[in-house]
Amino acid sequence: MPGDKIGFIGIGNMGSPMAANLLRAGYQVMVYDSNPEQVKRFTADQQTSAAASLAQLGSAVDVVITMLPTGRDVRKVMLEQEQGALAENLKQGSLLIDMSSSDPIGTQQLGTALAERGIQFIDAPVSGGVPGAINASLAIMIGSNDQAATERARPILAAMGKRLFETGPLGSGYAMKALNNIVAGTGFIAIAEALIIGKTFGLEPTVMIDILNSSTGRSFNSEYTFVNHVLKQAYTSGFNLALLSKDVGIAADLATGLGLDAPVIDLASKRWQEAARGLGPGKDFTEGYAWWESVIKPKSGN
Repeated sequence: MPGDKIGFIGIGNMGSPMAANLLRAGYQVMVYDSNPEQVKRFTADQQTSAAASLAQLGSAVDVVITMLPTGRDVRKVMLEQEQGALAENLKQGSLLIDMSSSDPIGTQQLGTALAERGIQFIDAPVSGGVPGAINASLAIMIGSNDQAATERARPILAAMGKRLFETGPLGSGYAMKALNNIVAGTGFIAIAEALIIGKTFGLEPTVMIDILNSSTGRSFNSEYTFVNHVLKQAYTSGFNLALLSKDVGIAADLATGLGLDAPVIDLASKRWQEAARGLGPGKDFTEGYAWWESVIKPKSGN
């Protein structure tokens, strides 16, 4: 059985199958979530225990994995909630692996605070969505200032992901995830607008997607997202508009912070923010297509 005992915080759409894969790999896993119903469902399906508090979790584990909506949430559970009980109860040399959706600068700041407490820290955001989490085929981007911590985390991450990429220092994993998501998010917008234009002209969306997937316009969005969610009007990817608009916003802010003019990224970020405001942040991001279909209309006189 693998040696490190793992505490997994955040067992939602992504975290639940990721924690289950760690259990299948032989790790001892204790889970924690602010939603008791999610804890109840997970422990009913899996042979594992749940922590009643962050203090209990910190006392019981060697490694903490966080899969939370924002970096602010990660900082809160590590240093603020229960008067900082999690960090206080972790042993010296414990490791935090943040797999959430955090921002690079905030991650670096948290790393400094944890280092003062003797806690190792790497960022390891993921790409691949819920299917990748279920199949343990996630792409994982590792940012770290400590190679020993990276090597310690590697077998743990390999139980949840198929490809592990070392991206550079702490925070670089999140920079790469944000840039990946802005590329994917911009591509989604391009396909959505192309389908709306084609449909208005008289083309059939399913035929358009088939042609894109046989041509140079194909992508993960055209091959998977539009086929399984948009065309079926299912909108059940498990990734909501709030999270995507946040991630693309991180990419836009990164460009601004570096003094770079990136107008396409800036526009794509604004478009996703508009969709989140129009539909509501809790809606699945794939429903962005329905939003744009409702607001993109022929100009008067055409």
